[in-house]
Amino acid sequence: MEARAGADSVARAIGGRVRQGRNSRGWTLDQLAGRSGVSRRMLVSIEQGSANPSIATLLLISDALGIGLPALVDMDRSPGLRVTRVGSAPVLWQGKAGGQAVLVAGTEPPDVTELWDWTLGPGESHSSPAHAAGTRELLLVLDGQVELRVGQHAEVLATGDSASFAGDLPHGYVNPGPQVARFALTVFEPGVGPGARSEATDA
Repeated sequence: MEARAGADSVARAIGGRVRQGRNSRGWTLDQLAGRSGVSRRMLVSIEQGSANPSIATLLLISDALGIGLPALVDMDRSPGLRVTRVGSAPVLWQGKAGGQAVLVAGTEPPDVTELWDWTLGPGESHSSPAHAAGTRELLLVLDGQVELRVGQHAEVLATGDSASFAGDLPHGYVNPGPQVARFALTVFEPGVGPGARSEATDA
């Protein structure tokens, strides 16, 4: 029940920020839908806090508003120093085998940096189409194995291995091993603002 309550509070906070961002720009729901590529129906559900939007959808909305994903989902808006306590960061993706993607820290536009804590259950995967031009990612395997796929290339990384890669190519992460895999991921997206498009999608 606590996890559900936490997810509900995150959904309500995100909905309020989407509505606030849209209203501050004087946009209708139809205008935000046109700028983000997210349907009006989905935007209504998000603003009401009743939707469970994918990372892809959140990225499209945050980029259309020009605020970046961390500002859209950050539960602590303190300036200067922001501390995210264990268990308080928003979970933005959950897999069927117990995996999850947690956005633990991030910076403000125009150059947005995101720090993620990922876990993938055995055989679980997540894939993303290309993010905005110039996006770069850094990955460090903390436990288990991760098969990193970037464009047409694939590489299996073991515990302690790391990689840097172009996030503006289609990419994905697969756990090929029998145990849970965990990795830290940093995403750098330059020039976030209205009109910039960054995408990720659940697989």
